[in-house]
Amino acid sequence: MLQRASTRRHGNTAGTKAAMQASESGKESNIWKLILAYDGTEFHGWQVQPGKSTVQGTLADAVASVTGEAVLPQGSGRTDAGVHARGQVASFSLRAAIPAKNFQRALNRALPAAIRVLSAEQAAAGFHARHSAVGKVYQYRIFHGGVCSPFLARYVSLCRWPLDMEAMQQAAEAILGEHDFTSFAATDPDRAARMADEEADINRGDGGSDTAQDKSTGPICNHVRRIETSQWTRESVLPLPGALGGMLSGPRADSSGDAIGGDAGEILTYTVSGNGFLHHMVRNLAGTFIEVGRSRMAATEMGRILEGRNRALAGPTAAASGLCLMKVLY
Repeated sequence: MLQRASTRRHGNTAGTKAAMQASESGKESNIWKLILAYDGTEFHGWQVQPGKSTVQGTLADAVASVTGEAVLPQGSGRTDAGVHARGQVASFSLRAAIPAKNFQRALNRALPAAIRVLSAEQAAAGFHARHSAVGKVYQYRIFHGGVCSPFLARYVSLCRWPLDMEAMQQAAEAILGEHDFTSFAATDPDRAARMADEEADINRGDGGSDTAQDKSTGPICNHVRRIETSQWTRESVLPLPGALGGMLSGPRADSSGDAIGGDAGEILTYTVSGNGFLHHMVRNLAGTFIEVGRSRMAATEMGRILEGRNRALAGPTAAASGLCLMKVLY
């Protein structure tokens, strides 16, 4: 179903321009707020891209098929290719009058199974999924040891090395509070062009990423962020279908009382919340913490890394599959 839907994605310039023009017309009377969950594996991120399947483009197509109106939904942020969401928020304006529950059901019928609308409601005047946000919650999950279930593999990063969880937690606590996170921001060869594009997005109403200006993150190129939560947890899990349903369900047993399902593994979950996040920031933090867990870096180095404001000082960027946007705060 995803492949079929992708053939009518906003992969052409004309479709994208039409959506932007409709968004800017000022004739829409109702602002809608959607909460979305999606499996990002098959998408090239949130933002519309020519010839590629994206969450934003797929959602825009679904809205158009239900209402007949061309809109460009504004997300709370741009998730990268392969990144998932359980609580992404999108907003847009519509002239059509439609009951919220009916709208939600109709969108879910029009969308591929990889995207679900969890709720749909009319928002107050002036609401914007990104500009109105005051914070976000992300989780990064690592499957460690054992045999990873194919029902879980799309939503975790795999790690075979021994990890020191105590050291990882010590490193995680070091970023609490307000810091300049330049060392954990993506190093983009075309950063100047990307920042210019994001500023243009703001001017035309397409919120950009967390590197651009909004009331929760401050001015463009300001890499200072405030982190409220930064912690690791662990829980045992077996490679069973039920492990995905409960996400972190523990070992199961057969009638004899013996554990079933193969070698036990564990899920290590990093939860972080703050007033904003830079491009790749959570994945770069996770990659650095993994290096600490492997004893390739010391937890006590976190202060030096933050103060250095140099991406080369931090660890590698962790895989996209382990990252999930859990919630947007307003």
